[in-house]
Amino acid sequence: MSSVSSTKPVTLRVRLTQTAETIVRQGHPWVFADSVKSLTREGRSGELAVIFDRNDKFMALGLFDPESPIRMRVLHIGKPVNIDEPWWSARLESTLAKRSNVLEENTNGLRWVNGESDGWPGLVLDQYADVLVLKLYTAAWLPHLPMLRKLFWEKLQPISIVLRLSRNIHQSAAKLGLKEGIVLDGEPIRHSVTFQESGIRFYADVLKGQKTGFFLDQRENRRRVEILSRGKKVLNLFSFSGGFSLYAARGGAKQVTSVDISNHALTELKQNWELNRSNREIRNCNHNEIQADVFEWLEKENNTYGLIVLDPPSLAKREKDREGAIKAYEKITSDSIQRLEKGGLLLSASCSAHVTTDEFIQAVRSAYKKSGRRFEELEITGHAPDHPASFSEMNYLKAVYLKEVFG
Repeated sequence: MSSVSSTKPVTLRVRLTQTAETIVRQGHPWVFADSVKSLTREGRSGELAVIFDRNDKFMALGLFDPESPIRMRVLHIGKPVNIDEPWWSARLESTLAKRSNVLEENTNGLRWVNGESDGWPGLVLDQYADVLVLKLYTAAWLPHLPMLRKLFWEKLQPISIVLRLSRNIHQSAAKLGLKEGIVLDGEPIRHSVTFQESGIRFYADVLKGQKTGFFLDQRENRRRVEILSRGKKVLNLFSFSGGFSLYAARGGAKQVTSVDISNHALTELKQNWELNRSNREIRNCNHNEIQADVFEWLEKENNTYGLIVLDPPSLAKREKDREGAIKAYEKITSDSIQRLEKGGLLLSASCSAHVTTDEFIQAVRSAYKKSGRRFEELEITGHAPDHPASFSEMNYLKAVYLKEVFG
Protein backbone atom coordinates (compact mmCIF):
# COMPACT_ATOMS: atom_id res chain seq x y z
CA MET A 1 0.00 0.00 0.00
CA SER A 2 1.09 3.59 -0.46
CA SER A 3 2.86 5.59 2.19
CA VAL A 4 1.66 8.76 3.82
CA SER A 5 3.94 11.24 5.61
CA SER A 6 4.22 14.95 6.21
CA THR A 7 6.76 15.32 3.36
CA LYS A 8 5.27 13.00 0.75
CA PRO A 9 1.48 13.01 0.86
CA VAL A 10 -0.66 10.67 -1.16
CA THR A 11 -1.45 12.10 -4.60
CA LEU A 12 -5.22 11.95 -4.14
CA ARG A 13 -6.25 14.85 -1.92
CA VAL A 14 -9.80 15.20 -0.65
CA ARG A 15 -11.62 18.15 0.84
CA LEU A 16 -14.90 17.81 2.71
CA THR A 17 -17.80 19.97 3.67
CA GLN A 18 -17.48 21.67 7.03
CA THR A 19 -20.08 19.36 8.55
CA ALA A 20 -18.33 16.26 7.26
CA GLU A 21 -15.00 17.52 8.63
CA THR A 22 -16.52 17.75 12.08
CA ILE A 23 -18.07 14.28 11.84
CA VAL A 24 -14.77 12.69 10.75
CA ARG A 25 -12.85 14.46 13.52
CA GLN A 26 -15.34 12.96 15.99
CA GLY A 27 -14.36 9.50 14.79
CA HIS A 28 -17.04 8.53 12.28
CA PRO A 29 -15.41 6.22 9.72
CA TRP A 30 -17.57 7.00 6.68
CA VAL A 31 -17.30 9.86 4.19
CA PHE A 32 -20.31 9.96 1.88
CA ALA A 33 -20.08 11.11 -1.72
CA ASP A 34 -22.15 14.24 -1.11
CA SER A 35 -19.74 15.26 1.65
CA VAL A 36 -16.79 15.53 -0.76
CA LYS A 37 -16.21 19.11 -1.90
CA SER A 38 -13.28 18.42 -4.19
CA LEU A 39 -10.73 15.86 -5.40
CA THR A 40 -7.37 16.61 -7.00
CA ARG A 41 -8.15 13.94 -9.61
CA GLU A 42 -10.31 10.90 -10.17
CA GLY A 43 -9.69 8.31 -7.50
CA ARG A 44 -9.02 4.62 -8.05
CA SER A 45 -10.79 1.94 -6.06
CA GLY A 46 -8.75 0.98 -3.02
CA GLU A 47 -6.14 3.71 -3.15
CA LEU A 48 -5.29 5.70 -0.06
CA ALA A 49 -6.80 9.15 -0.10
CA VAL A 50 -5.82 11.96 2.26
CA ILE A 51 -8.32 14.37 3.74
CA PHE A 52 -7.02 17.91 4.20
CA ASP A 53 -8.99 20.29 6.35
CA ARG A 54 -10.09 23.83 5.48
CA ASN A 55 -6.67 25.11 6.68
CA ASP A 56 -4.88 22.75 4.29
CA LYS A 57 -3.62 20.55 7.12
CA PHE A 58 -3.53 16.76 7.11
CA MET A 59 -6.61 15.46 8.91
CA ALA A 60 -7.19 11.80 8.04
CA LEU A 61 -6.72 9.10 5.45
CA GLY A 62 -8.73 6.19 4.22
CA LEU A 63 -9.61 3.79 1.43
CA PHE A 64 -11.21 5.44 -1.58
CA ASP A 65 -14.18 3.78 -3.28
CA PRO A 66 -15.42 5.67 -6.37
CA GLU A 67 -18.31 3.25 -6.95
CA SER A 68 -19.85 3.42 -3.48
CA PRO A 69 -22.07 6.05 -1.82
CA ILE A 70 -19.56 5.70 1.02
CA ARG A 71 -16.79 7.37 -0.93
CA MET A 72 -14.09 6.96 1.72
CA ARG A 73 -13.66 4.60 4.64
CA VAL A 74 -11.41 6.24 7.21
CA LEU A 75 -8.44 4.27 8.53
CA HIS A 76 -6.60 6.90 10.55
CA ILE A 77 -7.26 10.35 12.01
CA GLY A 78 -4.60 12.68 13.37
CA LYS A 79 -0.94 12.99 12.42
CA PRO A 80 0.41 11.50 9.17
CA VAL A 81 1.48 7.84 9.31
CA ASN A 82 2.90 5.25 6.95
CA ILE A 83 0.20 2.79 5.96
CA ASP A 84 2.23 -0.25 4.99
CA GLU A 85 2.30 -3.95 5.81
CA PRO A 86 3.98 -3.50 9.23
CA TRP A 87 1.29 -0.94 10.10
CA TRP A 88 -1.45 -3.40 9.16
CA SER A 89 0.33 -6.20 11.03
CA ALA A 90 0.39 -4.12 14.20
CA ARG A 91 -3.28 -3.23 13.77
CA LEU A 92 -4.17 -6.89 13.34
CA GLU A 93 -2.25 -7.91 16.45
CA SER A 94 -4.13 -5.24 18.42
CA THR A 95 -7.46 -6.43 17.01
CA LEU A 96 -6.78 -10.09 17.79
CA ALA A 97 -5.71 -9.27 21.35
CA LYS A 98 -9.19 -7.91 22.06
CA ARG A 99 -10.63 -11.41 21.51
CA SER A 100 -8.51 -13.18 24.10
CA ASN A 101 -11.55 -13.75 26.34
CA VAL A 102 -13.75 -15.17 23.56
CA LEU A 103 -11.70 -18.06 22.19
CA GLU A 104 -12.31 -20.84 24.70
CA GLU A 105 -11.50 -24.53 24.85
CA ASN A 106 -15.04 -25.46 23.79
CA THR A 107 -15.72 -22.45 21.53
CA ASN A 108 -13.87 -22.13 18.24
CA GLY A 109 -16.35 -20.03 16.29
CA LEU A 110 -15.82 -16.29 16.67
CA ARG A 111 -15.35 -12.99 14.90
CA TRP A 112 -11.75 -11.79 14.80
CA VAL A 113 -12.40 -8.55 12.89
CA ASN A 114 -15.64 -6.59 13.03
CA GLY A 115 -15.25 -3.98 10.33
CA GLU A 116 -15.19 -0.30 11.20
CA SER A 117 -15.42 -0.94 14.94
CA ASP A 118 -12.02 -2.65 14.82
CA GLY A 119 -10.43 -0.24 12.36
CA TRP A 120 -11.00 -2.43 9.29
CA PRO A 121 -13.85 -0.60 7.53
CA GLY A 122 -15.97 -2.82 5.30
CA LEU A 123 -14.16 -6.04 6.29
CA VAL A 124 -15.23 -8.93 8.50
CA LEU A 125 -13.12 -11.94 9.47
CA ASP A 126 -14.76 -14.93 11.15
CA GLN A 127 -13.31 -18.26 12.25
CA TYR A 128 -15.05 -21.64 12.26
CA ALA A 129 -12.73 -24.27 13.73
CA ASP A 130 -9.64 -24.10 11.46
CA VAL A 131 -11.30 -22.16 8.65
CA LEU A 132 -11.24 -18.38 8.23
CA VAL A 133 -14.03 -16.62 6.34
CA LEU A 134 -13.15 -13.19 4.98
CA LYS A 135 -16.15 -11.09 3.96
CA LEU A 136 -15.70 -7.84 2.09
CA TYR A 137 -18.35 -5.14 1.85
CA THR A 138 -16.40 -2.70 -0.33
CA ALA A 139 -14.41 -3.16 -3.52
CA ALA A 140 -11.77 -0.89 -2.00
CA TRP A 141 -10.25 -3.93 -0.28
CA LEU A 142 -9.84 -5.98 -3.46
CA PRO A 143 -6.48 -4.44 -4.52
CA HIS A 144 -5.12 -5.25 -1.05
CA LEU A 145 -6.30 -8.86 -0.96
CA PRO A 146 -2.78 -10.37 -1.35
CA MET A 147 -1.61 -8.46 1.72
CA LEU A 148 -4.70 -9.45 3.71
CA ARG A 149 -4.34 -13.13 2.83
CA LYS A 150 -0.70 -13.11 3.87
CA LEU A 151 -1.38 -11.38 7.19
CA PHE A 152 -4.35 -13.54 8.16
CA TRP A 153 -2.58 -16.76 7.16
CA GLU A 154 0.55 -15.93 9.17
CA LYS A 155 -1.21 -14.61 12.27
CA LEU A 156 -4.02 -17.16 12.59
CA GLN A 157 -2.60 -20.22 10.79
CA PRO A 158 -5.86 -21.63 9.40
CA ILE A 159 -6.17 -24.61 7.09
CA SER A 160 -8.29 -22.59 4.63
CA ILE A 161 -9.38 -19.02 3.89
CA VAL A 162 -12.77 -18.53 2.22
CA LEU A 163 -13.78 -15.32 0.44
CA ARG A 164 -17.32 -13.99 0.81
CA LEU A 165 -18.50 -10.87 -0.97
CA SER A 166 -21.42 -8.50 -0.51
CA ARG A 167 -23.64 -8.39 -3.58
CA ASN A 168 -22.64 -4.85 -4.52
CA ILE A 169 -19.03 -5.84 -5.28
CA HIS A 170 -19.52 -9.08 -7.24
CA GLN A 171 -18.83 -7.38 -10.59
CA SER A 172 -15.70 -5.64 -9.34
CA ALA A 173 -14.40 -8.92 -7.93
CA ALA A 174 -15.14 -10.79 -11.17
CA LYS A 175 -12.81 -8.43 -13.07
CA LEU A 176 -10.01 -9.75 -10.85
CA GLY A 177 -11.00 -13.39 -11.28
CA LEU A 178 -12.64 -13.55 -7.86
CA LYS A 179 -16.12 -14.74 -6.95
CA GLU A 180 -18.33 -15.39 -3.96
CA GLY A 181 -17.50 -18.48 -1.91
CA ILE A 182 -14.10 -19.39 -3.34
CA VAL A 183 -11.29 -20.82 -1.24
CA LEU A 184 -8.45 -18.32 -1.48
CA ASP A 185 -5.81 -20.38 0.29
CA GLY A 186 -5.40 -23.80 1.83
CA GLU A 187 -7.42 -26.97 1.64
CA PRO A 188 -10.58 -27.17 -0.52
CA ILE A 189 -13.96 -27.09 1.21
CA ARG A 190 -16.90 -28.97 -0.26
CA HIS A 191 -19.75 -27.57 1.80
CA SER A 192 -19.95 -27.03 5.55
CA VAL A 193 -17.45 -26.73 8.37
CA THR A 194 -18.11 -28.20 11.83
CA PHE A 195 -17.28 -25.96 14.77
CA GLN A 196 -18.08 -25.71 18.47
CA GLU A 197 -19.85 -23.05 20.47
CA SER A 198 -19.95 -23.60 24.22
CA GLY A 199 -19.46 -27.29 23.51
CA ILE A 200 -22.43 -27.57 21.12
CA ARG A 201 -21.45 -28.55 17.60
CA PHE A 202 -22.81 -26.76 14.55
CA TYR A 203 -22.40 -26.87 10.81
CA ALA A 204 -21.43 -23.57 9.20
CA ASP A 205 -22.06 -23.24 5.48
CA VAL A 206 -19.04 -21.02 4.91
CA LEU A 207 -19.35 -21.10 1.11
CA LYS A 208 -22.99 -20.09 0.62
CA GLY A 209 -24.64 -19.61 4.02
CA GLN A 210 -26.06 -16.37 5.40
CA LYS A 211 -23.53 -13.88 6.70
CA THR A 212 -20.32 -15.94 6.86
CA GLY A 213 -22.09 -19.23 7.57
CA PHE A 214 -23.64 -18.78 11.01
CA PHE A 215 -25.09 -16.12 13.33
CA LEU A 216 -22.19 -15.75 15.75
CA ASP A 217 -23.55 -12.45 17.11
CA GLN A 218 -26.26 -14.19 19.19
CA ARG A 219 -23.83 -16.36 21.17
CA GLU A 220 -24.39 -14.66 24.53
CA ASN A 221 -28.18 -14.72 24.17
CA ARG A 222 -28.08 -18.42 23.31
CA ARG A 223 -26.14 -19.04 26.52
CA ARG A 224 -28.75 -17.10 28.51
CA VAL A 225 -31.57 -19.11 26.93
CA GLU A 226 -29.92 -22.34 27.98
CA ILE A 227 -29.95 -21.23 31.62
CA LEU A 228 -33.62 -20.18 31.42
CA SER A 229 -34.97 -23.29 29.66
CA ARG A 230 -34.96 -26.06 32.28
CA GLY A 231 -38.33 -27.77 32.60
CA LYS A 232 -40.03 -25.44 30.12
CA LYS A 233 -41.82 -25.83 26.83
CA VAL A 234 -39.71 -23.66 24.52
CA LEU A 235 -40.84 -22.08 21.27
CA ASN A 236 -38.09 -20.89 18.91
CA LEU A 237 -39.55 -18.62 16.23
CA PHE A 238 -37.49 -17.95 13.09
CA SER A 239 -35.36 -20.84 14.27
CA PHE A 240 -33.03 -20.90 11.25
CA SER A 241 -30.43 -23.65 11.84
CA GLY A 242 -31.47 -24.20 15.45
CA GLY A 243 -28.96 -22.38 17.62
CA PHE A 244 -31.44 -21.35 20.31
CA SER A 245 -33.24 -24.70 20.03
CA LEU A 246 -30.12 -26.74 20.79
CA TYR A 247 -29.12 -24.54 23.72
CA ALA A 248 -32.65 -24.82 25.14
CA ALA A 249 -32.58 -28.60 24.78
CA ARG A 250 -29.20 -28.90 26.48
CA GLY A 251 -30.50 -26.61 29.21
CA GLY A 252 -33.17 -29.17 30.09
CA ALA A 253 -36.23 -27.96 28.21
CA LYS A 254 -38.94 -30.62 28.31
CA GLN A 255 -40.03 -29.71 24.77
CA VAL A 256 -38.68 -27.50 21.99
CA THR A 257 -40.69 -26.37 18.97
CA SER A 258 -38.75 -24.73 16.11
CA VAL A 259 -40.61 -22.73 13.46
CA ASP A 260 -39.11 -21.38 10.24
CA ILE A 261 -40.43 -20.76 6.74
CA SER A 262 -37.31 -22.16 5.08
CA ASN A 263 -37.12 -25.87 4.40
CA HIS A 264 -33.36 -25.47 3.89
CA ALA A 265 -33.00 -23.90 7.36
CA LEU A 266 -34.98 -26.72 8.99
CA THR A 267 -32.84 -29.29 7.18
CA GLU A 268 -29.75 -27.63 8.63
CA LEU A 269 -31.44 -27.64 12.04
CA LYS A 270 -32.02 -31.41 11.82
CA GLN A 271 -28.40 -31.93 10.81
CA ASN A 272 -27.21 -29.87 13.77
CA TRP A 273 -29.49 -31.85 16.08
CA GLU A 274 -28.03 -35.14 14.85
CA LEU A 275 -24.56 -33.70 15.32
CA ASN A 276 -25.26 -33.36 19.05
CA ARG A 277 -27.03 -36.67 19.72
CA SER A 278 -24.25 -37.68 22.11
CA ASN A 279 -25.57 -35.11 24.61
CA ARG A 280 -28.18 -36.81 26.80
CA GLU A 281 -30.36 -33.73 27.30
CA ILE A 282 -30.48 -33.00 23.56
CA ARG A 283 -31.05 -36.64 22.67
CA ASN A 284 -33.97 -36.96 25.10
CA CYS A 285 -35.61 -33.61 24.32
CA ASN A 286 -38.96 -33.74 22.55
CA HIS A 287 -38.25 -31.60 19.49
CA ASN A 288 -40.74 -30.52 16.82
CA GLU A 289 -39.87 -28.74 13.58
CA ILE A 290 -42.57 -26.75 11.80
CA GLN A 291 -42.19 -25.17 8.38
CA ALA A 292 -44.43 -22.12 8.29
CA ASP A 293 -44.59 -18.36 7.96
CA VAL A 294 -44.16 -17.33 11.59
CA PHE A 295 -46.54 -14.35 11.34
CA GLU A 296 -49.33 -16.55 9.95
CA TRP A 297 -48.57 -19.52 12.21
CA LEU A 298 -48.75 -17.45 15.40
CA GLU A 299 -52.25 -16.25 14.53
CA LYS A 300 -53.47 -19.85 14.31
CA GLU A 301 -51.45 -21.50 17.10
CA ASN A 302 -53.37 -22.42 20.26
CA ASN A 303 -50.68 -23.96 22.47
CA THR A 304 -48.80 -21.97 25.09
CA TYR A 305 -45.12 -22.05 25.99
CA GLY A 306 -43.04 -21.25 29.05
CA LEU A 307 -40.22 -19.60 27.06
CA ILE A 308 -40.50 -18.03 23.62
CA VAL A 309 -37.50 -16.91 21.56
CA LEU A 310 -38.44 -14.35 18.93
CA ASP A 311 -35.46 -13.64 16.68
CA PRO A 312 -36.64 -12.62 13.18
CA PRO A 313 -34.35 -11.68 10.29
CA SER A 314 -34.00 -7.98 9.60
CA LEU A 315 -37.41 -6.43 9.05
CA ALA A 316 -35.93 -3.14 7.79
CA LYS A 317 -33.28 -3.65 5.15
CA ARG A 318 -33.61 -0.01 4.06
CA GLU A 319 -34.43 3.23 5.85
CA LYS A 320 -37.81 3.45 4.11
CA ASP A 321 -38.77 0.13 5.74
CA ARG A 322 -38.23 1.47 9.28
CA GLU A 323 -41.79 2.49 10.19
CA GLY A 324 -43.25 -0.74 8.86
CA ALA A 325 -40.65 -2.74 10.74
CA ILE A 326 -41.45 -1.04 14.05
CA LYS A 327 -45.13 -1.92 13.61
CA ALA A 328 -44.19 -5.50 12.69
CA TYR A 329 -42.05 -5.87 15.82
CA GLU A 330 -44.96 -4.70 17.96
CA LYS A 331 -47.42 -7.06 16.28
CA ILE A 332 -45.23 -10.15 16.40
CA THR A 333 -44.32 -9.47 20.04
CA SER A 334 -48.00 -9.05 20.83
CA ASP A 335 -48.87 -12.31 19.06
CA SER A 336 -46.06 -14.11 20.90
CA ILE A 337 -47.30 -12.87 24.27
CA GLN A 338 -50.66 -14.49 23.53
CA ARG A 339 -48.86 -17.82 23.22
CA LEU A 340 -46.97 -17.35 26.50
CA GLU A 341 -47.88 -19.35 29.59
CA LYS A 342 -48.73 -17.44 32.77
CA GLY A 343 -45.47 -16.38 34.36
CA GLY A 344 -43.60 -17.19 31.14
CA LEU A 345 -40.48 -15.69 29.62
CA LEU A 346 -40.09 -13.98 26.25
CA LEU A 347 -36.87 -13.05 24.48
CA SER A 348 -37.62 -10.55 21.70
CA ALA A 349 -34.71 -9.59 19.45
CA SER A 350 -34.05 -7.34 16.47
CA CYS A 351 -31.15 -7.24 14.01
CA SER A 352 -32.53 -4.32 11.97
CA ALA A 353 -29.87 -1.62 11.79
CA HIS A 354 -32.42 0.94 10.61
CA VAL A 355 -34.48 0.47 13.79
CA THR A 356 -32.79 1.97 16.84
CA THR A 357 -32.63 0.25 20.19
CA ASP A 358 -35.05 2.81 21.67
CA GLU A 359 -37.53 2.32 18.82
CA PHE A 360 -37.39 -1.45 19.17
CA ILE A 361 -37.76 -1.42 22.96
CA GLN A 362 -40.69 0.97 22.71
CA ALA A 363 -42.38 -1.38 20.21
CA VAL A 364 -41.93 -4.29 22.64
CA ARG A 365 -43.21 -2.21 25.56
CA SER A 366 -46.24 -1.11 23.59
CA ALA A 367 -47.02 -4.75 22.84
CA TYR A 368 -46.88 -5.97 26.42
CA LYS A 369 -48.72 -2.95 27.83
CA LYS A 370 -51.59 -3.53 25.40
CA SER A 371 -51.71 -7.22 26.40
CA GLY A 372 -53.21 -6.43 29.80
CA ARG A 373 -50.51 -8.54 31.45
CA ARG A 374 -47.69 -7.24 33.66
CA PHE A 375 -44.12 -7.84 32.57
CA GLU A 376 -40.76 -7.15 34.08
CA GLU A 377 -37.86 -6.34 31.75
CA LEU A 378 -35.17 -8.62 33.10
CA GLU A 379 -32.40 -7.50 30.78
CA ILE A 380 -31.65 -5.62 27.57
CA THR A 381 -28.70 -7.02 25.66
CA GLY A 382 -26.71 -6.22 22.54
CA HIS A 383 -23.82 -7.61 20.60
CA ALA A 384 -21.56 -10.46 21.62
CA PRO A 385 -18.15 -9.15 22.81
CA ASP A 386 -16.44 -10.11 19.53
CA HIS A 387 -18.96 -7.93 17.65
CA PRO A 388 -18.17 -4.47 19.07
CA ALA A 389 -20.13 -1.48 17.75
CA SER A 390 -18.19 1.78 17.91
CA PHE A 391 -20.78 3.97 16.16
CA SER A 392 -24.52 3.97 15.75
CA GLU A 393 -24.73 2.41 12.29
CA MET A 394 -22.94 -0.69 13.56
CA ASN A 395 -25.23 -1.06 16.57
CA TYR A 396 -27.81 -3.33 14.94
CA LEU A 397 -28.43 -6.15 17.44
CA LYS A 398 -30.70 -5.61 20.45
CA ALA A 399 -32.79 -7.92 22.59
CA VAL A 400 -35.05 -7.66 25.62
CA TYR A 401 -35.96 -10.38 28.11
CA LEU A 402 -39.49 -10.19 29.54
CA LYS A 403 -40.99 -12.14 32.43
CA GLU A 404 -44.65 -11.99 33.41
CA VAL A 405 -45.07 -10.95 37.03
CA PHE A 406 -48.07 -10.95 39.35
CA GLY A 407 -49.24 -8.89 42.28
